[in-house]
Amino acid sequence: MSLQQDREELRTLLKAKSVKTGKFTLASGKESDLYVDCRVTTLDSRGAVLVGRVLHDLLRQEEAKRGLAIGSLGGLTMGADPITLAVAMSSGMAGDNPPVQAFVVRKEPKGHGRGKRIEGNFITEQPVVVVDDVITTGGSTLKAIEAIEQEGGKVAFALILVDRSEGGREAIESAGYPVVAAFTRADLV
Repeated sequence: MSLQQDREELRTLLKAKSVKTGKFTLASGKESDLYVDCRVTTLDSRGAVLVGRVLHDLLRQEEAKRGLAIGSLGGLTMGADPITLAVAMSSGMAGDNPPVQAFVVRKEPKGHGRGKRIEGNFITEQPVVVVDDVITTGGSTLKAIEAIEQEGGKVAFALILVDRSEGGREAIESAGYPVVAAFTRADLV
């Protein structure tokens, strides 16, 4: 299948499984007529394959455009976790040499052991990509960026599955981090 077919199938799956209209209170506290629960798509067996392929392609395009060599990617648990792993697996299956590695950013440092805030294959020697499933205000993405930078990571850009087009992109970009989103509100509604 072509990448365009993968993208269209993923868009259809997101619309069928993840996009709800009505009246909702979001994590940011804002009221909205749109709710996007990407987890039912990113944790779907077919959805995970499509997310991996589509976002791996976006990652590599942006990496080439910026002349970078991305070492790892990850974001705030829980929304970023399945996306991060899907992209890393797609990188491995595509034969990338070396493949991009995956990490997870905890909401709070672990209260035992080494007290780590970032778990997995976090590579600070190369630029990293922050991942998020949905951005509204950009708060979760910015929180992940802050944690990554506190641990010595240099964030190159944000890789987002769905940009709700409600100011999140602008907030992240005004903090100095480019945003690359697979889909926007207009693509899904």
